[in-house]
Amino acid sequence: MPFVTKLTFQSGDRDVLDRVVDDIKRTAEQKGVELKGPHPKPTTDLHVPQQKRLAPGDSFEKWRYTVYARDIEIHGNDEFARRVAGDEYPSSIHIEADVKQTRGAGR
Repeated sequence: MPFVTKLTFQSGDRDVLDRVVDDIKRTAEQKGVELKGPHPKPTTDLHVPQQKRLAPGDSFEKWRYTVYARDIEIHGNDEFARRVAGDEYPSSIHIEADVKQTRGAGR
């Protein structure tokens, strides 16, 4: 039965993220792999408090960090999906994989 592998790439560096997912898309096109995406997801803005000292009220401005995310779906071609999920990426890239088994019509 065919599988659908959904890969979610996240990074604080949008340029590196776009370069990585564009390279995956280009490789999939060259190999004839059915791929959907990359689909951009809404950005996440993180705000983290920072303390100057242990005394109450002593603090710096909150540290702000934006996380960008892209989703890619690979239909079938388990070998390509396994290779993409296991590749080495820049340290600023975080990847999550979700694999779902699909059934044909009438099953």
